[in-house]
Amino acid sequence: MTSNTAVRTVYRLTGVTPTAEAMLDNLDLELLDRLGADLHFPEALGVPAVYVTCGMEHPEAPWCEPMARTTGITVAERVRRTAAVLLLAVDGTVYAIGCDQGYRLIPDHLKDKRFGLSFAIRQMDPSLIRGAVSRSLGQARTDISLVPGGAPVPMLGIRDHSRIVRSLGGYLDDLPLTRSRYTRGKAVSAQGGCGLRIALGIEPEALVSDLRTIARICREDIPHQDLEFVDHIVPVSDPTDLDALERDLDNRLGRPADGRISASVPFDHHVAYAEATAYMTRINSTDARRSDDFDLGYVLARAQLALPGRRLDVLREGTVTLARDRRAGAVDTIAVTPALTWLESDASLDSRRFFLLEGEWYEAGASYVAECRATVAALFPPSPSTSFPAWLKGESENTYNNRVDDEHPGWVCLDTKNVTNPLKRRDQIEICDLLMPDGTLVLVKRAGGSGPLSHLFGQARVAVELLQESAQVRAEFTAKVARLSGGKYLLPKDFTPKRIILAMLLKNREHLSPESIFGFSQITIAQTAKALAARGVTVEVIGIPEGGTDELAPPSRHVGVDAGVPG
Repeated sequence: MTSNTAVRTVYRLTGVTPTAEAMLDNLDLELLDRLGADLHFPEALGVPAVYVTCGMEHPEAPWCEPMARTTGITVAERVRRTAAVLLLAVDGTVYAIGCDQGYRLIPDHLKDKRFGLSFAIRQMDPSLIRGAVSRSLGQARTDISLVPGGAPVPMLGIRDHSRIVRSLGGYLDDLPLTRSRYTRGKAVSAQGGCGLRIALGIEPEALVSDLRTIARICREDIPHQDLEFVDHIVPVSDPTDLDALERDLDNRLGRPADGRISASVPFDHHVAYAEATAYMTRINSTDARRSDDFDLGYVLARAQLALPGRRLDVLREGTVTLARDRRAGAVDTIAVTPALTWLESDASLDSRRFFLLEGEWYEAGASYVAECRATVAALFPPSPSTSFPAWLKGESENTYNNRVDDEHPGWVCLDTKNVTNPLKRRDQIEICDLLMPDGTLVLVKRAGGSGPLSHLFGQARVAVELLQESAQVRAEFTAKVARLSGGKYLLPKDFTPKRIILAMLLKNREHLSPESIFGFSQITIAQTAKALAARGVTVEVIGIPEGGTDELAPPSRHVGVDAGVPG
């Protein structure tokens, strides 16, 4: 059956005039000549377009010669790769679509680095993310998470004020693309980073229509609430700050290396980095240095020789070529990258700290406050999943929890019903105050300051970690629930929680809200929620109303407690 779509990676180009002549001029014509590329100007699309095709041949595969020496058997197998790139202008915007090795023909500096990611955070289902690639500021590290079946964003551990998300892959919400029209009822997936890898229409009018739909989504739709954090960290754009940061780095590049500049693999090329066995580095020279890996020392030495004020420029103009073989013919080349994108560094402007990452500056902590507030706000749903009775003045926490148990059939009060600490057998640990019928842990606290809340948040993390990591704690906890419920509540022996409710009454606060939580506690609850989300546990915060005196409280039907230290 003939397909109506094909999975392609499309890039949005910046600074390119939407005419066929301008698009062609922005390609590396010298490279195209070396490859013997053929140029075409398709009219079927009905928009300005340039289509480049070529083949790259090697008379002998790079493994032939060394294997002949190893085995004594000489063979000569040819290698041939193909490349094609289609550039087209739709409504004044230029796009590039590569086939096979065609992505190599698209100059990196023209690519809109956030195009695919911009689409992803607006259109992907945040509960079914299949993969993510992120970078941590100042750590020269790329983290890759892969979940083939899809998982909620929090479980990927990428929501952090110092982490830059570079790529997201997942399932799309319903949208009017060609693929959706022909696969109704089936999930459609995509990968969004610098480019957007997605099934696009094959027929000319279908392809142009899909690009228009993608452009409209990026332009008009707002990001999903659970994905908008991706936009919190953006490069520094203030000209004064940028000028000061670049002067500082230029001066540092003129001095002997002091360890503050490190090497980091450019995001778009971590796959190429894994495949490459040879590197050709050319900086302010007609000759290239060949090495088995990226040579940071050579890059810094070449930059140090440049004139003051020109050191960053020579790194931007310099290139690092990754190849499969030291001979590095056209067929062996995997990627050509700007040398500057391999460097990470830091700088300070008074009390502010900045990090250089892939040629762009980011301010440390610039989104910290906004991210904390957004994390805390998400813990307060518009409609709480349950309600709690008023906490009467003078009523102890244990009395209150037993009264909540009385008023909620099926709940089990576990206040002071502790389990043994596996790290120190004489110690006791309280897992929760109440257990709901669906296995939700409920932790209750009345607090007049941040101290008791810090204890509450710490208890939540410890309870989850112990239930997930300790078979002893799981066995003791499930047995205790069965006994205290009279055998009516039998948890699975391998029980681990999926949800926690933090029920809180803050003294002298009329209503519990994100804004009414103590300032220090806003930070600690945000940290707790992120840590638990990474373990697959959701957190909900529910306020407890403050009531009158406990003289009106009915007597509890519960008597006696287990020995142990209350939580």
